[in-house]
Amino acid sequence: MKTNSVLLFLALGFSVLLVSFIPNNEEGTYQNEINQWHQKRMDGLKSEEGWLNLAGLFWLKEGDNTFGSDEKNDIVFPKKASKQVGTLVLRDGKVSFKAHSDAQVKLIEVETSPEFVFEEGKTTTMEQGALRWFIIKRGPKYGIRLRDLEHPALAHFKGVERFVVNESWKIKAKLEKPATPRTIAITDVLGLVSQQSLVGHAVFQHNGKTYRLAATDAGGGRLFIIFKDKTTSHETYGAGRFLYTDVPDEAGNVVLDFNKSINPPCAFSPYATCPLPPAENNLAIRVEAGEKDAKMH
Repeated sequence: MKTNSVLLFLALGFSVLLVSFIPNNEEGTYQNEINQWHQKRMDGLKSEEGWLNLAGLFWLKEGDNTFGSDEKNDIVFPKKASKQVGTLVLRDGKVSFKAHSDAQVKLIEVETSPEFVFEEGKTTTMEQGALRWFIIKRGPKYGIRLRDLEHPALAHFKGVERFVVNESWKIKAKLEKPATPRTIAITDVLGLVSQQSLVGHAVFQHNGKTYRLAATDAGGGRLFIIFKDKTTSHETYGAGRFLYTDVPDEAGNVVLDFNKSINPPCAFSPYATCPLPPAENNLAIRVEAGEKDAKMH
């Protein structure tokens, strides 16, 4: 009987321990959801398609643009590249590439010789060793965006500090669509202005006051918001933060989860070309949710 009593006591004690480790409220579940989402974002930053491995942004001039590690080239790549990688020719808004005869350049997912003509909306990535590069277009400008899959920033990255997860910053908003189709001017860090289709304004309440945020189409069934608030240039990045949300439901509602507010790519690399918040998206409140300034050095 004594043995049975001891076993019963141990079993009850073990059960209490198990219960103590089981989340018993929705807040814990929500916090886990945000933590998992944040970890996925950190993994994305470190991935081959992430922002941490950017190693250069070189704008092309009209005509021939030779590039490689030799300083005699028009565009100088890191030392790990061949001395002469090849030539990019920009002529009348068209970009073509031809590899140097001695350079081992691979076109990823393209079963042709290492030559191509740039097509807007289609990315053709070139590869040599740990280096990858492709053509981008910003306004009238064409450039090479270079990645280094061995970039030191990948090893030094320690993550991004966040505000404490607070479900009160998960706010339901009403999307007010414009009466007639219209655009909104978005300026990027290069000073280039583009007209983006305005999906509407997400209108929400916070501490009894009403706020509005202009939203554009992010594609893939999502809306895109760039905003500033009273934490900007203090706890958070000086050029504002990004927030994505799903398209509105049948009642016209969207969820603004500010715990998913993120730093723009420019917070991680000087080679990104980020859009800036429109003046109307400067909130007169402190949004103490989401990512803090990445403080990349």
